[in-house]
Amino acid sequence: MLKAVIFDMDGLMIDSERVTYEGYVKECGKRGYTMDLAFYRQVLGLPLKPVYQMFYNHFGNDFPMDEIIKDVHQYMADLFKEKGVPIKKGLVELLEYLKEHGYKTMIATSSNRDRVDVILKDSGIEKYFDDSICGDEIAKGKPHPDVFLKACEKLGVLPEEALVLEDSEAGIQAAYDGHIKVICVPDMKYPRQEYQEKTYAIVDSLEDVTQIIKTQKL
Repeated sequence: MLKAVIFDMDGLMIDSERVTYEGYVKECGKRGYTMDLAFYRQVLGLPLKPVYQMFYNHFGNDFPMDEIIKDVHQYMADLFKEKGVPIKKGLVELLEYLKEHGYKTMIATSSNRDRVDVILKDSGIEKYFDDSICGDEIAKGKPHPDVFLKACEKLGVLPEEALVLEDSEAGIQAAYDGHIKVICVPDMKYPRQEYQEKTYAIVDSLEDVTQIIKTQKL
């Protein structure tokens, strides 16, 4: 019986991946590097350590990763402050349904705590969640299952009593290895066949997730 829903953040709840990509294109270009979409899609959903290594492998060990990440995050923060945090279609309706029907909710993201807290506050969705766990609070990030297993532990539910909502292949793999059902809502990359087979369902939007929870025995 479903008791808890665990949410990824970027690309799942927050329409941030395109803004992040735009930021990387801008900041890399200013320094003479070319960021392309195919490479960016490879790092989606991964924790910072492997992301760093992939950038170094791609651009060389002298790539100014710390500086670029800092400037990309500032670019995003400025844009969100100016235009508001862009939340995905159906998110608030889903969160309200879960709250009204007594489901526990948790955010499990690869992003760091300071960034997560700001985005949750500014987007107005903080009140819907029982707790959150961030990338800088676990030893092994996605695709390892640790973040989702820790989320279940903090919520006091078994893995089979939880549902993960994800947009990335790394998140799908993490949920699958943790023996937790996962629904994928693709963002900038549709999961490859091997990951499709590891999901409970792949849907177009969070509106579809609400309908699944309402009508199916999870």
